[in-house]
Amino acid sequence: MNSSSLIKLSSLMIACSLFMTSSTAIGQSAKYEANWASLDSRPLPAWFEDAKFGIFIHWGPYSVPAWAPKGMYSEWYQYWLNNNDKAVNEHHNTVYGKDFSYYNFGDLFKAEGYHPEDWAKLIAAAGAKYVVLTSKHHDGFPLWPNKEASKAFSRPWNSMETGPKTDLAGAFAAAIRKTDMKMGFYYSLFEWYNPLWLKDKKRFVDEHLFPQVKDLVTKYKPDILWADGEWEMSDKDWKSEELLAWLYNESPVKDQVIVNDRWGKDTRKKHGGYYTTEYAADFEADKPWEECRGMGFSFGFNKNEDLQDYNSAQTLILMLVNIVSSGGNLLLDIGPDANGKIPAIMQERLLQIGAWMKLNGEAIYGTRKWKNTFQWSAGKTDWKPKKEGTESGTYILKQTVDPDPGYAVKEAFFTSKGNDLYAILPKLPVGRFLLKGLNAKGNTKVQLLGSDKVMKWRNVSAGLELTIPAFYTTELAEQPAYTIRISNVN
Repeated sequence: MNSSSLIKLSSLMIACSLFMTSSTAIGQSAKYEANWASLDSRPLPAWFEDAKFGIFIHWGPYSVPAWAPKGMYSEWYQYWLNNNDKAVNEHHNTVYGKDFSYYNFGDLFKAEGYHPEDWAKLIAAAGAKYVVLTSKHHDGFPLWPNKEASKAFSRPWNSMETGPKTDLAGAFAAAIRKTDMKMGFYYSLFEWYNPLWLKDKKRFVDEHLFPQVKDLVTKYKPDILWADGEWEMSDKDWKSEELLAWLYNESPVKDQVIVNDRWGKDTRKKHGGYYTTEYAADFEADKPWEECRGMGFSFGFNKNEDLQDYNSAQTLILMLVNIVSSGGNLLLDIGPDANGKIPAIMQERLLQIGAWMKLNGEAIYGTRKWKNTFQWSAGKTDWKPKKEGTESGTYILKQTVDPDPGYAVKEAFFTSKGNDLYAILPKLPVGRFLLKGLNAKGNTKVQLLGSDKVMKWRNVSAGLELTIPAFYTTELAEQPAYTIRISNVN
């Protein structure tokens, strides 16, 4: 190569380098404006849609009484108490006395048996890919050292100044970050009885909420900021667009953080990083979404709930499958007791889910909706669940293994990943089974996860007909649901 060519090549390389540097700088300097049109344009990090399964944790002073009538949230204990719920007040007066203030529970919330590494290990064993800890619920008690809370309530009112006298949130975040799970924090925008909230809501937003959120985010750098308690005011009054602009442009997690849709009484399923449902049944959206619910009904531990009030492992797994096939994530809640122990029944359910995910997880993690989310058997398909916010876990049993007379069931749920399609069956049939609206090609391979045997198949006019041999029922341990992988499918 002559000197002239070298000079040209050198000039070209310098020009390319300058272009790449300029492009990178433009990308890094891009700013999101404090309006929903701009904020909603921010791409959602891919890990969230790949994760599919997360664990929610409700824990705070309400975990001391840990009581509510069945079908009510125990973490709302202070609200029920102050609003003269008959059952809660009778319980409270009997156990603690009429003059015992809710704020005394802050002192009794000792967390003496709290071992965050054990929590992290258990949650990882459940197969969860992310976790969301309640950093502060509607009672205003932060699980981290925060000056705004104690100032507003004119008393020690955070986990460092009273009760456990330690940074509960920080310890847990550190434990989670030793795993490959993502760490998130729930944060309630409003507080029932914060004196500043009751006196001047604008000052509450400016002097309490904003500095508190910035303190939480700056100290612990969450992957998710999960807002709640938004229904009291509009997003404009909360200044949510302004807060999220700071989060996306200036915060230490500006390039990684994900937020939900609870930023004002008019924002759910309209704005935010992803949509949320709560105690809902069927839901689909053209945007990533997440269903949250407890194993029983309450999010916080409720000593008043009995064994029959908890969903079985089969129910929880079928619920997860139903949600994932519809393009969503499941955020399943656990409620530790005041000592920091996760109740044994919750531990058992987590490990049961983890055992199923270990075998069937490839049909869950990293998958996307297929053209059909599920297929119905013969029968009526107009069975209706209750409205969102009230639906118990029995809805999924009614839709799968325990239908009402004359009603159809969802006999197969579908997920897809690359060239593979997964059919997840609540019951494993024997003999011929039709996957409707599906055709395979010559190199298609059909296998039941957990078995190394290849399943026979043929294309028929109505779909793909499988031959499921009887020996599967004796060869494999009974499962809450069975997964068939169809490789290289059309």
